[in-house]
Amino acid sequence: MEKFIPFEKLSKKRQKELNKAKRTTWGMTNPVTRREKNPRAYDRNKLRSEKSEKEFIFFLHKTLHFSRYFYYKN
Repeated sequence: MEKFIPFEKLSKKRQKELNKAKRTTWGMTNPVTRREKNPRAYDRNKLRSEKSEKEFIFFLHKTLHFSRYFYYKN
């Protein structure tokens, strides 16, 4: 039977081993709290994505129109 030694008096190496043995993982559980987004709240990222989609469509439309112009001209 091992003699009881207070944790504070153990060597740093032994304390480290004991602490490591006590720690466990969360496994498949994610401890981060999640909430639903408020649909009425202002969302800057949503506005940016909508704006970029519109700009891309506009750019695509102009590019196709420009390429057709040269296609028919030649």
